[in-house]
Amino acid sequence: MKLAKRISRIKASATMAMAARAKALRAEGVEIIGFGLGEPDFPTASVAAEAGIAAIRAGKTRYTPPAGTDALKDAIIRKLKRDNGLDYQKSEIIVSCGAKHTLYNIAQVLFEAGDEVIIPAPYWVTYPDQVLLSGATPVIVETEERNGFLMTPTELKAAITPHTKALILNAPSNPTGAIYSRADYEAFAELLAEEDLCIISDEIYEKFIYDGASHASIAVVSPALKEKTLVVNGVSKAYSMTGWRIGYAAGPEALIRAMTVLQSQSTSNPASIAQSAARAALDDGAPFSQEMLQAFSERRTFMVETLNKIPGISCPSPPGSFYVFPNVKGLLGKSHPKGLIKNTLDLATFLLEEGGVTTIPGEAFGAPGYLRLSFAASKEMLNRGLEKIQHALSQLV
Repeated sequence: MKLAKRISRIKASATMAMAARAKALRAEGVEIIGFGLGEPDFPTASVAAEAGIAAIRAGKTRYTPPAGTDALKDAIIRKLKRDNGLDYQKSEIIVSCGAKHTLYNIAQVLFEAGDEVIIPAPYWVTYPDQVLLSGATPVIVETEERNGFLMTPTELKAAITPHTKALILNAPSNPTGAIYSRADYEAFAELLAEEDLCIISDEIYEKFIYDGASHASIAVVSPALKEKTLVVNGVSKAYSMTGWRIGYAAGPEALIRAMTVLQSQSTSNPASIAQSAARAALDDGAPFSQEMLQAFSERRTFMVETLNKIPGISCPSPPGSFYVFPNVKGLLGKSHPKGLIKNTLDLATFLLEEGGVTTIPGEAFGAPGYLRLSFAASKEMLNRGLEKIQHALSQLV
């Protein structure tokens, strides 16, 4: 059977591929410590879980409007006003089957052949592939570790062409944890206000910010930027609801309407039960998020300090998210009994096959020479995994 050409433009998710290999090794009886997937180890926030159970018992198991229930949209509107200082109407909100689905919908209704989409690197693995699937072209802007992996106004300006359709921003960033401040966004404002482009602001990690820093949305900087910005978020990370699959976008009514049409012909509505749970999480889940943040803050410190003691690794402390993104260039070129570590893909494979630890190679994020490790795991698990990494790396010469 001949497949459509569009599927050849993309590749399988590197994080999912590594998780699949780790699962296969576990099935063979190998102890595997997972630092790969971006999934909190906490159980779902109890307020959300109880609301989901109550929804089942109340018979809220039917179709909902394709773009989500009014009750959940109202909760999203309250959240955006309370946490981000942003005002929206229900017609400017869409609920989808996870933030990844939200981003897919955006790409499908907004991008086409001939368009360019600016993506700062390191980037979440899915952004370029969703752009490619739409027929558009990703324009990658490489950022530097010395600048905190933040794109500068000069770098942004150099990337904009007459074909630029959109800019994708992700802060706090996956994989680096980088955060743009309001001042950073204000430095972009004059440039972006003059351009006919859309800003896609992925803020899924906004609740994971450390050392007294704060989250800002680019949409709050000025009315002109808000009019061209799609704010993307969800409940997967902040309330440990990865399997519930609820994401959402807030933005210009015309774009939201187009996404709703697409969704009505693809997935229809997100799960009704999950929508009830998400509403409760957004309204009453703040204490849970704070508890998780405190635990992750301690784990972040432990992982950064431990990694920095390993020869060949330099690990900056991420200001946000729940990943570290250490520079491992000092390990490249080393060898082990089964081969040579030529790149971070080789290194990640070595750490999995010989060390029993999953990591994600920097190549997947457009940043060779780095690894992504999640610290969304228990302190005991982090300690065990880091010990296994140290033991494996001691074999390199």
